[in-house]
Amino acid sequence: MNKVNTPFALLVFTALLAVVFSSCTGTRKAVREPIKEQGAEYLMNKLKEHELKFQQFSAKFTASYEVDRKTTNVSGNLRISRDSIIWISVTPALGLEAVRFMLTPDSILFLNRLAKTYFVNNFSYINQLLNKTLDYDMVQSFLIGNDFSLYDSNSFKASVENQQYKLNTVNRMKIRRYVRRSEDDISIPLQSIWLDPVTFKVSRVMLKEAERDSRKFQANYSNFEQTDGELIPTQLEFVVETDETKIRINLEYTKVQINQEQTYLFRIPENYTEIKELKPETK
Repeated sequence: MNKVNTPFALLVFTALLAVVFSSCTGTRKAVREPIKEQGAEYLMNKLKEHELKFQQFSAKFTASYEVDRKTTNVSGNLRISRDSIIWISVTPALGLEAVRFMLTPDSILFLNRLAKTYFVNNFSYINQLLNKTLDYDMVQSFLIGNDFSLYDSNSFKASVENQQYKLNTVNRMKIRRYVRRSEDDISIPLQSIWLDPVTFKVSRVMLKEAERDSRKFQANYSNFEQTDGELIPTQLEFVVETDETKIRINLEYTKVQINQEQTYLFRIPENYTEIKELKPETK
């Protein structure tokens, strides 16, 4: 196992979100006959009907992060309170917590127990850091395999590709009533969503900056398991590609629970030092 030299929260930001704008490796039920073409409205309704419904979500996870042929392995716990809190605790070795991270629609909080430092800032800091537009809704959706809930769904076009349904759209806009004061007009330049034709669960998502831009983000979802009547992906793969680099994160969820009471503790010890920016630590 390689030494963890970068906070997992930052890995999540740079890999899952840095390019907010592979073929799907997930397993699914075999479809022997060609699937019937359907309209975009029908498919979007099916997507929303079958996506994960929850108020509280929790899971243990193992994760591998690969960049420039170097791999870091960690494990930890993920907790989500729908539309309000994403809480992550990371334990790279010996069961001892190394970092804790909490994201809300307005703020980010980061605690590094190894360095005894902490970071607190507005959510807008992430957009400044990455020079990209993203929000809490996107992060939450990527982590559970749902579609974005705060963006319009009226501009998609439907097709069939490799025995899966595919939805495409350009300049998908954030619904006006959800745009915050600190945000400019938000849109997703190019987005594609692939749906399993049996379960109508999202199996793959791709986002790109522009038609000729090489930067893209892909999320693949597989190994769906039933939990409390909900079908949940337990293997997730996130790939970010740019001209300079390719980043891959693989997540595997275990002990998934839905709507179980849980806490989101985030206490900053008095002897910790505040840092003004998030950046990779040097060896």
